[in-house]
Amino acid sequence: MPPEWLSQFPDLQEIEPNHLEMLQGGAQVVSVPSGGMVFTVGAPCQNYLMVIDGSVRVQKTSESGREIVLYRVEPGQTCVLTTVCLLTNRDYDAEAIAESDVQAVAVSSSTFHDLMGLSGQFRQFVMSAYSIRMSELMALIDEVAFQRFDVRLSQHLLDRGEQGTPIATTHQQIASELGSAREVVSRQLKDFERRGLVKLGRGEIDLIDRMGLREVAGL
Repeated sequence: MPPEWLSQFPDLQEIEPNHLEMLQGGAQVVSVPSGGMVFTVGAPCQNYLMVIDGSVRVQKTSESGREIVLYRVEPGQTCVLTTVCLLTNRDYDAEAIAESDVQAVAVSSSTFHDLMGLSGQFRQFVMSAYSIRMSELMALIDEVAFQRFDVRLSQHLLDRGEQGTPIATTHQQIASELGSAREVVSRQLKDFERRGLVKLGRGEIDLIDRMGLREVAGL
């Protein structure tokens, strides 16, 4: 009988019975508490990670301490950095943190490589997830490199909150999300406040004029 967690991954529903048996035999369900480290920079990659429940934030930190969130792994998704590390036999060069209590399927490295060679269904599942995530990362690079910061910040605020409902966040958290410096975020937020678009509080931001923010974002 297929394991319950398989229902979270529709693209694996048609995997061959003998290969499903291999997958089950080489996988275990693991739990990571909120705030726990899923992997760290320099750690060896020993398992292919498939998230069942919760959210994992994958981020990169520069030598100066500046952070950028690369992506999140949500239920039904896999970690593209783990895929790269397994395929190239390299250690992790970023870190992953559980943003909530997380349950995931950890497929051993040996089982992952066996199935990549034997199962077309499993290989398609892995490479499809890899392709989608790489497209998202390319879009992130394009935003960071070429899009005006006020446009990116206004879009981020609009995505996060509703008018009249404060967004619980800090300037540093926004900087990490957008791949910028806290000082840049603070300066732009203060400009938005001066223009009557937002109201800044301790650990929260009120969206005062969503229409004005949409104009800044070009929406």
